Amino acid sequence: MGKPLCDVPDPTGKSKSFGDHFLDEAKQVMAKFGVQPKIVRVVETYKEGKFDSHARFFLKNEEQAKKVVAESSLRELPNWWSPIMPVCQKCGRIATTRVTSHTDDEYEYVCDRDVEYIKGCSFKGKNRISDHQYKLTWRLHWPSWMVVFGTSIEGGGVDHFTKGGSRDTAEAVFKEMFKREPPIGYKFGFILFQGKKYSKSKGIGMGVKELLELMPPELITYILIRPDLQENKDIDPTGVKLMAIYEDFQSVAKIKPDQQSEESRADHKCHIAFKLATGGKLKWSAPFADLLMYYQLYRDWQKVGEYSGDREGAEYSRPFIEKWVEKGFAPYEYSFSFKPTKLPPESPARKAVQVFADELVDGMDALAIHNRVFSVSTANNLKPGELFEALYTTLLGKKRGPRLGKLVEALGIAKAREALEESLR
Repeated sequence: MGKPLCDVPDPTGKSKSFGDHFLDEAKQVMAKFGVQPKIVRVVETYKEGKFDSHARFFLKNEEQAKKVVAESSLRELPNWWSPIMPVCQKCGRIATTRVTSHTDDEYEYVCDRDVEYIKGCSFKGKNRISDHQYKLTWRLHWPSWMVVFGTSIEGGGVDHFTKGGSRDTAEAVFKEMFKREPPIGYKFGFILFQGKKYSKSKGIGMGVKELLELMPPELITYILIRPDLQENKDIDPTGVKLMAIYEDFQSVAKIKPDQQSEESRADHKCHIAFKLATGGKLKWSAPFADLLMYYQLYRDWQKVGEYSGDREGAEYSRPFIEKWVEKGFAPYEYSFSFKPTKLPPESPARKAVQVFADELVDGMDALAIHNRVFSVSTANNLKPGELFEALYTTLLGKKRGPRLGKLVEALGIAKAREALEESLR
């Protein structure tokens, strides 16, 4: 606790450090998105001495730095505040140290701060900036980082751009201390879960690694770039919500170029987001809900490809659908198996079920089958919901399921009729 993550062992033993644990996971995720950035590690940048000149500058102008940070952040800083945070040579913590005296290049410190979750070890030490055992405090690190890398445009979360936020401090440091204009800034919204900011440590939301088990990277990209950059993005990782996203994604894929002039701004944004996320081509064409239904009925990917008419799309969607089923992620209506069940003798829907079975004929499509439920229920003085419930019970052993017409069509007219008639015996 209180140590730089690069100095904390990885609890899983798979990475060099706890910091590398998160970095390695991020690299794996980026690879799935086809992103291959040049990784610049902060710890290495400090060790290479790239921040040393800034550290000396801020120590030399400590009072001005303190004034700029305090005024721009709208808060009072403690008397012991310093531009740098030393790493304790004894316990290795950085959160519990404070500088007690310094020249432009040397500093003395004591490890005696109580930061609630950990206390300092009371060690007193001395170091030089050139030993690279320090880090600039965040509000000075960020503008220094921009200078070190020659940044011309620098983004940040909307929280950094609030009044008194880190962006205000960065601008003040550039103008009042560096005597130059800051890089152009832009802000991006938070990832939210039911209105709350995503936090893996607090168990709020779902990590990208886990999301990638449930949906392809292009769909996640679409979710993130569809809203305006500064808008918050609410990603609710539940089966119902994610299925709705799949449906929206596939509906956008059907937009024709000659329709664009009639689009609303929101629809146009969806179309542009789809093109950026996919290159304009979807890797599967069958509705995701249909693929999920076929797989749960047959557990045979050859049949899923055959019945969906989208063999390549079925194969591409295979790992995601299998994970949905494995984790029990599908909504109630789409979590099922073919389970013929006897209809109770007292059921008021028995006659209607028989009539419905009799009226099923080869060649009927899903829409005709679905509409037949309404005509049969009306003719037999039943509410459509009562007949739907009876039909789902006889076929799946549960009160609700996927769209009935699609279900019967997927089972096959003969197989569905046989199951319905058997339920009445």
